[in-house]
Amino acid sequence: MEFMYDKSLVIDILDQIIEAIEIVKERCAFAKKEDDFIDTKEGQEKLDSICMKLIAVGESLKKIDHITDKNLLNKYPQIEWKKIKGIRDFISHHYFDLDANVIFNICQNHIDELLKVLKLIRADMDIKNEN
Repeated sequence: MEFMYDKSLVIDILDQIIEAIEIVKERCAFAKKEDDFIDTKEGQEKLDSICMKLIAVGESLKKIDHITDKNLLNKYPQIEWKKIKGIRDFISHHYFDLDANVIFNICQNHIDELLKVLKLIRADMDIKNEN
C-alpha cells in the first residue's frame, strides 16, 4: 500500500524549489572561479542571495520528506538529498565559516543535475495525477 499524502501541496513545493534553483543557476552564471564571489561587492551580494535560496531549497526538501514520509525523494537516488538538506543547516548555522568554494562547487557541479531531477520528479507527479 502506498503512503497517501497531499500531492498538490508537494507539487506546489516542488514548483517553488524549481524556481529557486533556476534563480540560483542564473545568479551563479557570472562566476568563473570561486574568487568571483568574494572579490567584489556584487559577487558577495550574489553569494548571499544564492545562500538564501539554498537554505529555502533545503528547508523545502525537508518539508517534502516530512509530507511524503520520506517516500518520494528516495525514489530518485541519483541525487544526494541528505547533503542538499545538510547544506541548508550548514549555511544557516555556520554562515561565517562558509567557504565560497563550497557554493562555487555546488553551482559548477551540482545545480544542473539537481534541476534536471527536480523537473523529472515534477513531471512524474503530473503523470501520476492523470492516472
